[in-house]
Amino acid sequence: MADAGGEEKAQRGIQSVEVAGRFLRALADVRAPMALADLAASVQIAPAQAHTYLVSLVRLGLIKRDHLSGRYEPGPLALQLGMLYLDHDPAYRAAVPLVAALAGSCGFSVAICAAGPQGPTIVRYAHAGSPLHVNLHVGTVMSLSATATGRVFCAFLPPGQWQAIWAQQHAGDTPAVDATAFAADLAAIRERGIERSIDAPSPAVSSLCVPVLDASGRLRLALTVVGSTGAIDVGWRGPVAVALLDTAAAIRDAIAATTEAE
Repeated sequence: MADAGGEEKAQRGIQSVEVAGRFLRALADVRAPMALADLAASVQIAPAQAHTYLVSLVRLGLIKRDHLSGRYEPGPLALQLGMLYLDHDPAYRAAVPLVAALAGSCGFSVAICAAGPQGPTIVRYAHAGSPLHVNLHVGTVMSLSATATGRVFCAFLPPGQWQAIWAQQHAGDTPAVDATAFAADLAAIRERGIERSIDAPSPAVSSLCVPVLDASGRLRLALTVVGSTGAIDVGWRGPVAVALLDTAAAIRDAIAATTEAE
């Protein structure tokens, strides 16, 4: 009788499916929309053949094409699969009820954000209080420099995980962001463990954001409380900040408990 290793080696797959999977891997690795030629080069097939694969992947919803730039990025089905993955992530599972409770107690909307291919992305949004003059919803991608959420991700993720996204978001900026000053800002965020935005990037809207770190110090999620400027207390140790930090700590404890149980 063949051993398990021999049986696994004898299994055959479908090559075209594996090639299609390489397109998704390329997008995941680059974490930014890609041109057809760049995708073809990453997958190591001719552009004409790559186009045929992409037509099918777009039809399935795994990839979508931006009609203005012509570049390809993850599609709605990929997002749904990502959400399914999140549903099984201990950090996200712990965060959902705790964030809902936080929104209810503080009276402000709270977003759960995770790292996405185009930048920090809202994966859950707990509405509370009065409507804001800003369009935030599941799927919203946050600016790395202009939002508290983006700066928290830059502060707590390795630079290699966000520099390509930064280059895309800031292509053509004049003047360019001062790299030395930004590095100092990130060091201050790590020291405080919390960041805020006041009247930015939307006028009359302010926010506070904290990271959710696991026991190893790895960034799992970010929590952002959003409210009207003047109504929300954005003091570093104000009641909203304390409640936000306490919620992040409770999620961290839940992650640790799940890990120990496993």
